[in-house]
Amino acid sequence: MTEKEAMDMFRETGALLEGHFELRSKLHSNRYFQCANVLKYPRKAERLCAALVENIEDMWKAKGARPDVSGVVSPAVGGIIVGHEVARALDLPCVFAEKVQGEGVDASGKPNTVLAMRRFALEKGGRYIVAEDVVTKGGRVQETIDLVKAAGAEVEAVAVLVDRSGGKASFGDIPFFSLVRMTPETWTADACPMCKTGSKPVHPGS
Repeated sequence: MTEKEAMDMFRETGALLEGHFELRSKLHSNRYFQCANVLKYPRKAERLCAALVENIEDMWKAKGARPDVSGVVSPAVGGIIVGHEVARALDLPCVFAEKVQGEGVDASGKPNTVLAMRRFALEKGGRYIVAEDVVTKGGRVQETIDLVKAAGAEVEAVAVLVDRSGGKASFGDIPFFSLVRMTPETWTADACPMCKTGSKPVHPGS
């Protein structure tokens, strides 16, 4: 699947939105990927994630062998379906991390949340693929990586449908794969030109 074919699928299903949005990173943007709109179609989700997996398999072919991978782990909520379909394509188990209340509050006064493995245990000494729908700064992906490492396991690769970072997101020496890479226009709330016209951002969720 080419990047254009993936983008066409996002547009056809309403997964690529235009307007005034507040991203999870608190930045504002005029475009938003609501991947749930494409992932609600199981066959489309299967096709997108199978194409994403091909990139990982190409890496293994170049190395000459597929390593022993324990499973796929994703941050909830947006990454769960992606993780499930990536795991299906690789015939691996899939698990997910969930948001729990952390310490203190954020800038808006809401309780901070952190990721935790509430329902599943990660295998010590295992290798995992981290899967997510969209990354802008990669914070939730990094939290998931940290959970894997805290369990005494390793991350084999990071796989996302959309890299909104313009290539800026990086996870050290961990291989990072995406179907679509783009450089969106983003602004802080203070610098957002749409806010200056009186427009209010929405946060439709992933």
